Amino acid sequence: MPVDQIPIGTFSRITQLSKKALRLYDERGLLVPAARDICTGYRYYTFAQAERGIHIRHLLWLGFDLSEVEAILEARECGDAGTIRDHFARRLAAAEQEVGRLHAIAEVLRTQDPLNGGFRMSVTEPVIKEVPAMRVLSRRERGVYQETIPKLIGELCAYVYPTDGRQPAAKVAGPIMFVCHDEEYRETDADIEMAIPITGSVNLDGTGIEVRTLPGGRFVSVLYTGPYPEVGKACERLFAYMSEHRLAPAGPSRELYLNDPGLVPEDELLTEVQFPVQDLPPSA
Repeated sequence: MPVDQIPIGTFSRITQLSKKALRLYDERGLLVPAARDICTGYRYYTFAQAERGIHIRHLLWLGFDLSEVEAILEARECGDAGTIRDHFARRLAAAEQEVGRLHAIAEVLRTQDPLNGGFRMSVTEPVIKEVPAMRVLSRRERGVYQETIPKLIGELCAYVYPTDGRQPAAKVAGPIMFVCHDEEYRETDADIEMAIPITGSVNLDGTGIEVRTLPGGRFVSVLYTGPYPEVGKACERLFAYMSEHRLAPAGPSRELYLNDPGLVPEDELLTEVQFPVQDLPPSA
C-alpha cells in the first residue's frame, strides 16, 4: 500500500466521519476515495482528501444538509464567494430562529408549574357561530410550520404596510389567520395558507399575493390563551365538542391571531380556532 493511501478506518479517525458516512459520501460523489482495492472493494484515501473531509464535517456540524454541503464545496472550488455567503446567511437566520425557540422553551421550563403538566393556558367553551364569507389577501405555500408561517405573515404585512413611506396597500378588516388545508399534521410539507381580511381595491402587480374569498358558514369556535405550540389543546376541545354534538369537519380549519406576539408574553397570546362543521347523518 502506498504511503499516501489511508485506509478508510484511519481516514475516519482523522476526519471524525464514520465509515458509514464515508460510504454514503462516496455514493453521492461528495468524497470519493482516491483508490479502491479491486478484489475487496476496500476504500483508500489520501492526506490531501482529509481537508475536504474535515470541511464536510464542519459544515454538517453547522447544520447544513448534504445537498447544501455539496453546493458550498462546489462554490468554494469555483471561487463563488457570493453563493457561499448566501448559504451561510440562510443558515444563520435558521439558527437564530432556533435559538429563539429554545429560549422560549427554557423560559417555559423555568417559570411554569410542573405539577400542572408544565402548561399555562386556557380554552373557552366551544360555541357555534355563523361566519360570513370574507375577502382576503392570501399567500399559500408548502413547508415547515415554524418557518413558513412567519415567512408568509412577513410577506403579507410588507405588502399591506409598506416600509418605504407609501400608503397602506389595502384596508385591513380582521386579524391575520392561518388556514390549514391538511387533514393530518405534516412535519416538512404542510399546506399552509396565511390570510388577512381586507376591504377596498388592491394592486397586486409584481407580488406573489392573491385576493380570494374564504367561504362562510357554520363554524364551531374556541378562544385559546397561551403559547402557539400548545394550540392543539384547543383542537382537542373542539373535536370532543363535535363528537358530543354529532358534528363533522366541513373544510379547512382556521386560526385567527388576535394579538401581536411581539407585544405580549407567550402565555397571553390569544388565538381563536375555528372549524367549519356539518351535521352527521342520523344513526341507523
